[in-house]
Amino acid sequence: MSVNHKITGKTILIVGGGLLQVPIIQTARMMKLTTVVADMNGGAPGMKVCDIPMVMSTKDIEGMVRESKKLATKIKIDGVITAGTDASMTVAAVANALDLPGIRYVDAEAASNKVKMRERLKKAGIPLPGFAPVWSLSDTRDALEFLKFPLVMKPADNMGARGVIKVENREELQAAFKHAKKYSPTGEMILEEYMPGPEVSVDALTWNGNFVITGIGDRIIEREPFFIEMGHNMPSALSPSVLKEVEDVMFRSMKALGITLGAGKGDIKVTPDGVKVGEIAARLSGGFMSAFTFPLSSGINLNRAAILIALGEEPDNLTPTVQRVSIERCLLAPRGKLLAIDGIEDARKIDGVNDLFFMNKIGDIIHEPTNNIEKTAHVIISADTLQNAESVFETVKNTIRFTSDELYSISEKEIQQNARARFGKEVCWVCKVCDGTDCASGVPGMGGLGRMLTFQDNISALQEYSILPKYIREHTRANVETTFLGKTLKTPLMAAPMTGAVTNMNGAMDEFTFAATLLEGCQTSGTLAWLGDGASPDKYMIMLEAVRKTKADAILICKPREDEGLLKERFQESKNAGLFAIGMDVDAVNFKTMALKNISSVTRNVSKLGAIRSLTKLPFIVKGIMTPEDALLAIDAGADCIVVSNHGGRVLDDMPGTARVLSGIRNAVGDRISIAVDGGVRSGMDVFKMLALGANTVLTGRPMAIFAVGGGVSGVRFLISQYTEQLLQSMNVTGVENLKGIRMDLLFRKKNDDENSQSK
Repeated sequence: MSVNHKITGKTILIVGGGLLQVPIIQTARMMKLTTVVADMNGGAPGMKVCDIPMVMSTKDIEGMVRESKKLATKIKIDGVITAGTDASMTVAAVANALDLPGIRYVDAEAASNKVKMRERLKKAGIPLPGFAPVWSLSDTRDALEFLKFPLVMKPADNMGARGVIKVENREELQAAFKHAKKYSPTGEMILEEYMPGPEVSVDALTWNGNFVITGIGDRIIEREPFFIEMGHNMPSALSPSVLKEVEDVMFRSMKALGITLGAGKGDIKVTPDGVKVGEIAARLSGGFMSAFTFPLSSGINLNRAAILIALGEEPDNLTPTVQRVSIERCLLAPRGKLLAIDGIEDARKIDGVNDLFFMNKIGDIIHEPTNNIEKTAHVIISADTLQNAESVFETVKNTIRFTSDELYSISEKEIQQNARARFGKEVCWVCKVCDGTDCASGVPGMGGLGRMLTFQDNISALQEYSILPKYIREHTRANVETTFLGKTLKTPLMAAPMTGAVTNMNGAMDEFTFAATLLEGCQTSGTLAWLGDGASPDKYMIMLEAVRKTKADAILICKPREDEGLLKERFQESKNAGLFAIGMDVDAVNFKTMALKNISSVTRNVSKLGAIRSLTKLPFIVKGIMTPEDALLAIDAGADCIVVSNHGGRVLDDMPGTARVLSGIRNAVGDRISIAVDGGVRSGMDVFKMLALGANTVLTGRPMAIFAVGGGVSGVRFLISQYTEQLLQSMNVTGVENLKGIRMDLLFRKKNDDENSQSK
């Protein structure tokens, strides 16, 4: 490492060059010290403001010692320090190696490893929660013999609440273990009894036998089972007697851990049983306390005092010059891809706002925070009173606006877990493969009628086909845009008509919310949601209200009610609500929920069906076609589109899967009419197969219901995006540029058992 400038005065090595280390670097420069900053990220903010950058991981203790020794041959290093980061072991190792002021390495290790820390403090008689070191699930179960719920599981070797999680009962233990293990570098964890009550963060300094509390802040911890610090207040509002007890426990803990020179940071709980130690570290606090809120509330530059101690000198500025309230609060953007942050400059101008820090940038994926590192922004505020400071924060919250696209924050596993919990065991188990072989319910419910043979054959019929790739050809790029009844769609996939959220889905969603979720999810995905009028006489009004609320294009499919007046009423109200199209599911004459409500439905000949069609000027769809004959008759009746459908196996127990009859229907009608199809579609590959067999567009029902219940609008978007991407992949491997190019010759039909036996 080359040093190109004249070194004057003393030199301080600062371990860490991140945002929370910038104030101590700036303080050292104001003290006319030469600053050496070590960080593995050469572009870290602290590396840009220091005199000598040292690119080295602060966790690589051997590397830090080696590079520090190498630098010490060129310039004299007079002290080493860190702030706001868990690098006290590195600081101690470098201090010991260069004979600089500092604590012993073994003491720094005890102040860094939560197990070693607890064991030392327990031996010294410091008040603690019950605890046990754990490496395995077996260890956690053994610990239950002497620990009582609720408990807290945490890594022994991490900071910032990473991996810390509350455990209420034995059933939650395994998931908590996995969560904590994910954040443990070594795999060592600690299980301890939960401590109720307020929590304070404590900064202290020690030198030449002196121990001084420099600041105590009230921490605001929320969002169990995780422990997210939403902010803190300086100074603490606890009573003088409690603060005296906190001070006593803090000093005793520092002495027990060997923190006798430098800084100590404590997280201390005020429980109903008295003050107890959460954690003690051999460094200044992070969380914007030591470098921001404490100086603003007291006028004391704590970084300067800590630097002087690290240089072997006495601190000279520990008397408060002001008495104000200063608070830090975090801001959380909604989950998803961060698209915009508005109001930043206006927020900076608000009286009382001292600093505003953003940890995320546009394009980042925002998740629900599980630790203190995963927060979007932090605001530092000072005022005469806590009430005034909190009022300023409310203004900041109303000024800064985050816009996120939630689609990017959810996973299929999370959606399915949510849906499973909301449906309940008696309705839908959200099976890994939704194929009707192991349904939790029939009709009413999410399953099919009887033995669910029709439901199952929808899946089986599609599984008999595989997609044939073509690779030796010109390169193509697929486009899945299409038109449906004159409307442009970004994907040929649409949501099948579904109603009965209460009847069929155990109230996992109310009827309006379910319809609105499908409508909004499909609209934002560039496609259409189809709705049903349900068996209940007035349910269609809920559907139409959802259409008005979302302003989405929609299609209403009505039951073949015997009372034509009811149909005419639905058609007229649909037109008034601005629906895109309307139709009838002619196969619902035998529908169980209609029978349960004693609502009469009938079949109609082509003439009578034509009369029904004449009741509206909207595009008219006939759903429930399973034969070429019915398809041709629907055309004669004036249908603008037919849907090949067996109602998901919910009207008769022994019908063929729709993929078995689709190509015959297409051959019969030619290009005279648009064909949509539903039944067993569980992937974009299935969409491809249906299009190859003759469909123009494809509907899916149960998966849409599961993803709507489990993920809301984002769940619907997720499913459509996933299926559409799989369709694109299928088209790309077969060399198809657009949907019209998807043909039967791109499918390979596997022989079923009957055909295999006949061929023998």
